[in-house]
Amino acid sequence: MNKKLGAALSGGAVLVLALTGCSGDDSNEKLNAWAKQVCDALQPQAKKIEGANTAIQKETSDNSTPAEVQKTDAAAFQDMSDAYKAIGDAVSKAGPPDVENGEKKQQDAVKELNGIATSYASLKAKVDELDTEDQAKFADGLKDIATELDKLGQSGSDALRTLEEGEVGQAMAAQESCKSASVEASPSAE
Repeated sequence: MNKKLGAALSGGAVLVLALTGCSGDDSNEKLNAWAKQVCDALQPQAKKIEGANTAIQKETSDNSTPAEVQKTDAAAFQDMSDAYKAIGDAVSKAGPPDVENGEKKQQDAVKELNGIATSYASLKAKVDELDTEDQAKFADGLKDIATELDKLGQSGSDALRTLEEGEVGQAMAAQESCKSASVEASPSAE
């Protein structure tokens, strides 16, 4: 059952990819400075998200007890929540990028990142409440969480995509810390 959870979680990691932009070069120094600030803050958070994703993927063994799965998943969801909140804070602290509609793009992205952080915190609370004594109830609870995770993975990364369009994406792609911060969403069996 936790395999489905792992697959759903890997969808959430894709959101971080939205912040890594595409390749290109730009001579806008203000924008490059903004991109460097965001990318430098993004790198450790991308590693944290990747670590949480890996922990859940590893805990997919049928030999794992419900209590072990619960502990791993709760910790992973807390890490995801903290990481997305930190990315939102970094984008907020960096200020608007020096592009047309930069302020709106920045505000929308921060709102979205904070929303994702809140969603993961909510999933952690739901995992904490699962009944680990009853295998069937636990499996049903995990199924519901996997469904929510799947929705979260597919839900609006629109603001992030909008933020990294055009010049912003090019400036971010030019940053070494953004190149190494992309989180690979590893496919897993359901």
